[in-house]
Amino acid sequence: MDLQLVAAMFSFAFVTSATPGPNNLMLLASGANFGFKRTIPHMLGIGCGMILLLLVTLTGLGEVFTRLPAAQTTLKVVGVLYLLWLAWKIASAPVTETTSANADSNLSQNTAQPMRWWQAAAFQFVNPKAWMMALGAVSSFTLAGEQYWLSGLVLMIVFFFVNVPSVSMWAGFGVVIQQFLSSARRKRQFNIIMGLLTAATVWMIVGV
Repeated sequence: MDLQLVAAMFSFAFVTSATPGPNNLMLLASGANFGFKRTIPHMLGIGCGMILLLLVTLTGLGEVFTRLPAAQTTLKVVGVLYLLWLAWKIASAPVTETTSANADSNLSQNTAQPMRWWQAAAFQFVNPKAWMMALGAVSSFTLAGEQYWLSGLVLMIVFFFVNVPSVSMWAGFGVVIQQFLSSARRKRQFNIIMGLLTAATVWMIVGV
């Protein structure tokens, strides 16, 4: 395969993975509330979900799915409801007083839980940005004929190794923000803001 094509895959994967969207907003909130280590399953789930979504798209099922009006409507409804539920969970997450000395201890006692890997993976199938990434990547970077599946395999490998580090930056930003959330009041305000921003991404679904 042409190295220039592989480089273009890397560039596309990084730009689409690192730019704001539902995944990254939730990782930002998770990093601030639970820390980087407890957010790792969430990040890995996003990577695994993207690989599965790319595989579905490579088989042609993704294109068929997007051409069915009933399936599109179902995707939008499920996506909107799930995003609003996640936004509510973020905004209403329980908070505790935190200092830099006992942040890890308080976080471990928090009754809220970070998203599990399989939940993050499943979310990609109702995430409109993830669908646009998968459809755009397959249509732009796969080769015709005998090299179709080879180029598709390389695309999946590139996405996994680029997507996870890219989205992890948002969890890292959340950890940096964590030091400013030393009081329950600040943490509650942050969670409400992140919940509202997550809910605002509903327009991505409605507009698709």
